[in-house]
Amino acid sequence: MSNAPLKGKAFLFGDDISTDHIAPGRYFHLRSNLPELAKHVLEDARDDFARAVTPGDFVVAGNNFGLGSSREHAPRIIRMAGVGAVIAKSFARIFFRNAINVGLPVIMLDTDGIEEGDVIEIDLERGVLSNVTRGLERTFPPLPAVMQRILTDGGLVDHVKKHGDLSVG
Repeated sequence: MSNAPLKGKAFLFGDDISTDHIAPGRYFHLRSNLPELAKHVLEDARDDFARAVTPGDFVVAGNNFGLGSSREHAPRIIRMAGVGAVIAKSFARIFFRNAINVGLPVIMLDTDGIEEGDVIEIDLERGVLSNVTRGLERTFPPLPAVMQRILTDGGLVDHVKKHGDLSVG
């Protein structure tokens, strides 16, 4: 991920999207084949999502996105599907942490007024979300510098490989 603004279409989801919605349990046997599991991402919340999403698009949700298990499969397959970021009113804490660790940007802000298919542009560094379709702009607290570096490096593992530790300087 670079420091360039992220841009894509909004795919709307509601409140309480669990990791079971993201990575359906009936595909548990695919947990060691993440590219195959990613073909079923969010299938239980929206059966057409994996076929419709294009690289850079956004998952836009309500409250408590990512509740459930602590496995990294859920944010990992969202990222593998090409999603540029997940934008939600609130996140389950472990999902939020796992998303940063796998290099998936997560943004917490009021998603009311964002409609299906709206073109969104996000500047993670400045903390600005622009709804290009509706001509609206919202701000959010930018992620701490260390999290931004982890995202820029492609996730925690790549960050440690690049820097040899969790350095933030």
